[in-house]
Amino acid sequence: MDKAERRQQILNHAREVFSKRGYHAAKIDDIVAAAGVARGTFYLYFEDKRSIFGEILDLVLARISARIVRVDPHHAGRAVAEQVRDNVRGVVEILLEDRATTKILLSDAVGVDPLFDRKLHSFYDGAATMLEESLRDGQALGIVAEGDARVMSYLTLGALKELLYQIVLRGWEHPAERIVEEVFGFLRDGYLRVAGAAATDPASRGVPASAPRRVEVG
Repeated sequence: MDKAERRQQILNHAREVFSKRGYHAAKIDDIVAAAGVARGTFYLYFEDKRSIFGEILDLVLARISARIVRVDPHHAGRAVAEQVRDNVRGVVEILLEDRATTKILLSDAVGVDPLFDRKLHSFYDGAATMLEESLRDGQALGIVAEGDARVMSYLTLGALKELLYQIVLRGWEHPAERIVEEVFGFLRDGYLRVAGAAATDPASRGVPASAPRRVEVG
């Protein structure tokens, strides 16, 4: 096993240990025992427990940030509904495919220390700002309800976080695509002034293919 593989092996097992025990209860001895490496080997790759925990968070936050794309209401090739649904799908898939990290992110990361708190707050503020800007664009086009776009953005993020918290920490078994459609429907029936484009062909739902569609933003 080369160094990159060994490092990834330790990261993977640390993720599981943090998920099961929580940050404060987890010990380096737990991580090295799970990974099947010597304690000295751990220190070849990571300075301490905090550094490996920080890297786990950095990786998932970077993946989520890269997956969220600001909605373009004027996109010529893709309906806004499709863009909104894809953003929801991307975040849900990332968080559900690695439930151990999601559990850490939602339940253990806040309060570890001020640096981690700033990191998480910066991520959530960035996501809220991106969403707020899209909502303001939508309000200007008349496809998002009037109101405080900043408040709407945090309500949206809060609802998504709570849903994923319940699914991951309580072990609910919900297919990812069902979650995506329910979240999308929640937004569509809330502040979005749109008739959501269906994931299937309109004719299959009894809607004429030529029927006009309202645009979506989020």
